[in-house]
Amino acid sequence: MSAATPERPAVQAGRTPTVVRLLVLATFVVILNETIMINAIPRLMDSLRITEQSAQWVSTAFMLTMAAVIPITGWFLQRVTTRRAYAIAMGVFLAGTALSAVAPTFEVLLLGRVVQAAGTAVMMPLLMTTLMIVVPEHDRGRVMGNVTLAISVAPALGPAVSGLILQVGSWRLLFVAVLPIAALVTLFGLRKVENISEQQVSSIDWPSVGLAALGFGGLVYGLSLFGESDGGVGTPIGIVVAGSAAIAVFVIRQLKLQRTGAPLMDLRTLGHRTYTLSLVLMSIGFLAMLGSMILLPLYLQNLRGLTPLETGMLMMPGGLVMGLLGPTIGKIFDRFGSRPLVLPGSIGMVLALGGFTQVSMTMPFWQVLGLHALLMVSLAATFTPVFTLGMGGLPPHLYSHGSSMLGTLQQVAAAFGTALVVTVMSTRTSHLVADGVAAVPAQVSGMKLAFGIAAALAVVTIVVAAKLPNRIASADTQDHGNVGADAPNEGPAMQQPSTAVAVGEKKTDSR
Repeated sequence: MSAATPERPAVQAGRTPTVVRLLVLATFVVILNETIMINAIPRLMDSLRITEQSAQWVSTAFMLTMAAVIPITGWFLQRVTTRRAYAIAMGVFLAGTALSAVAPTFEVLLLGRVVQAAGTAVMMPLLMTTLMIVVPEHDRGRVMGNVTLAISVAPALGPAVSGLILQVGSWRLLFVAVLPIAALVTLFGLRKVENISEQQVSSIDWPSVGLAALGFGGLVYGLSLFGESDGGVGTPIGIVVAGSAAIAVFVIRQLKLQRTGAPLMDLRTLGHRTYTLSLVLMSIGFLAMLGSMILLPLYLQNLRGLTPLETGMLMMPGGLVMGLLGPTIGKIFDRFGSRPLVLPGSIGMVLALGGFTQVSMTMPFWQVLGLHALLMVSLAATFTPVFTLGMGGLPPHLYSHGSSMLGTLQQVAAAFGTALVVTVMSTRTSHLVADGVAAVPAQVSGMKLAFGIAAALAVVTIVVAAKLPNRIASADTQDHGNVGADAPNEGPAMQQPSTAVAVGEKKTDSR
């Protein structure tokens, strides 16, 4: 087992490991596809002769698949080597992209999007797990900043890129353009990506897989229906309740498997205070970001008359600033810790969302751009240190489960944020119209209330930020002490790979 250690190349201070660079590039390509279809809905309706609600499924199905597959990635990443995980994830993504590009019917396109999402669901946990293993603790903030550049710029570029492509061709070009880029990234990565840990032989609990798919998939699906239910909430509520019940059974089963075998998602990650606080803050931040990404295009296009391309260009600077500041924020975190970043970032998030409560038919576009940029910068100042703190507060053998749980909750938060803002806006608008208010002022009022609710939720991030430690070391003593107490009961299936053990020992010795 000790022979596995030389597989991991030494990491020079101030340099991002090659394997992380390649995974960041691949993750950027696959995440771009999560938002690239936003502007293509009208084209799909005309080309495939489908309704708007049906066309929306190209995004809903992607999100549903992510929610159903990500819970499995914790087990999957422990079961296969880094190279094999990369090859499978990118191979599946390429297959889904090719299928979508040539889809003769809407049903085939939907299948292609599901396959795409299955590959995408593996890449983010793979990137984060690999980063935590190969990057020394003192350099993680800087490297995590580079990761932020990829995962924040990609969603911001999606609508703008799709708007440009749709100006010159059909929706199929969205997939045709991505296919050769993804293929080159895959081939280059397979030549350079190295295995950084040994695989663990363990069986998968299929009832847990089914419960996770039904629970998290059902919850995300039910929440997504709130924006499409035409005022009826009975069906969405029923699906949300059923999904929540399946999640409850899933949790009970994982707790039992932690005592007798290998759980699909190890909930002992929640026993680490720093990780749990980070999870709460990241989920609310993601909710706020996705809520604004839904509301702003509705405001700019439906009320202010901008085209999808103009809307994408107006929102792109905020995403670019968020990504470009990532490395700088990471360096600040490495030098000064989380406090100079997370607390101001949380406050900035509340101020930006609060500013959006003043939207009107005459608000200058530069003010919209400025508020959006403030929100994105605040999220950048929050996400990089919080994720580094949270994952760093876990022992190495829980990295894959921690990143899997975070990815799952991000999808749930995205669905909840979308459902919340759309439901609040629609309900408020309907009530005002029923009272005789004109449609446009009613919609503006509904958007103001929706932004107000999002701002109120964001206040929670200020409270959580105040409770986070300044550095990982502040939480490690308590967190790792708890893990040590539990370790004898974990069973052989939960033992960490020798490579991860070596990393953990080296990290402890360095302190």
